[in-house]
Amino acid sequence: MSSIITPLFPGIPGGPELLIVLLVLVLLFGANKIPKLARSTGQAMGEFQRGRNEIEEELKEMEQGDDEEDEETGTETSTSTSTSTETN
Repeated sequence: MSSIITPLFPGIPGGPELLIVLLVLVLLFGANKIPKLARSTGQAMGEFQRGRNEIEEELKEMEQGDDEEDEETGTETSTSTSTSTETN
């Protein structure tokens, strides 16, 4: 019986593939530029996360503002209908 190892996620490269990718990166960019590339990539990811968090906060504020407006219009409508029925 031969056991075939199937990867958990077939699209994601494993150990040997990552080593080949790292070797190609070293050959293309050189060992000196790889830390600079990693640093700039990390900074870009941090900026992206900050921007995403800001947008999420703005959306939450907009949702809360819409909820408050709905509550205000709901109370205005109920008071106006009660006064109109009292005058009849």
